[in-house]
Amino acid sequence: MNALGQISSAQSNQLLTQVRNISVDIGLQIIVAIIILIVGRWMASFVKQLIKKLMAKARIEPTLISFASNILYYGTLAFFILAALGQLGIETTSLVAVLGAAGLAIGLALQGSLSNFAAGILIILFQPFRVGDWIEAADINGIVEEIQVFTVILRTLDNRTVIVPNSKLTDNNIINYSAKGILRVDLVIGVAYQENLAKVKQLTLEVLAGQDLVLAEPKPTVGVLELADSSVNLAVRPWTKTENYWNVYFGVQESLKTRFDEVGISIPFPQREVHLIGRNNGNNS
Repeated sequence: MNALGQISSAQSNQLLTQVRNISVDIGLQIIVAIIILIVGRWMASFVKQLIKKLMAKARIEPTLISFASNILYYGTLAFFILAALGQLGIETTSLVAVLGAAGLAIGLALQGSLSNFAAGILIILFQPFRVGDWIEAADINGIVEEIQVFTVILRTLDNRTVIVPNSKLTDNNIINYSAKGILRVDLVIGVAYQENLAKVKQLTLEVLAGQDLVLAEPKPTVGVLELADSSVNLAVRPWTKTENYWNVYFGVQESLKTRFDEVGISIPFPQREVHLIGRNNGNNS
């Protein structure tokens, strides 16, 4: 009996030792995994801040800075999470495969959103327009208020807010009125046929020269555009800064009308001459 008791006691001690060793191993693995997660989180934050500083120094668009830094943050964090799971003995290969399959399924379900996402990245990278630019795209004419990853927010000239999916912008022509800083204002002014064209052109150039918002360079041009039914139409082409476009558009026309009235140059109404031809019907009177 004593021998059996000794054997049983030895087995118990051996079992306890094994359990203790296993517990120590598991505990060490858990501690190492926690350390990996802590270091990973710190490293992800460090990389995020570093990228932000470097991109800010390079004067990259703030939207792209935020997006790129967040992608790197979560990518770095995911790497360390997988490393921690591997330290705990969890098979990460199958986990990555499952996540990849889930990502593919989600991508197919969100195909339209991903298209807008990709278009947003292209807009941020190549910058066909910036916040504050006046653009025309996707049949919308307005000022860019915000560039987001999925959409662009525009404010129309009559102060309406329009949210446009990014793919709609990249799939169509984009007219950026603000890109060059100046615009040509295209006006058409009609005068009567009996007016002296040389005098009209000289007066028009004088009016343009007196407008503070009209640029001296490039020089404005005035020329005969069309011999219309009721008038000689002149193409008046002043240049101005983009932000002054509408002030010049309305102001020049008002000034021309006032000046023409002062010197007696007429701007005719649409008119038509009708000639009646008498027909002899054979009756004698």
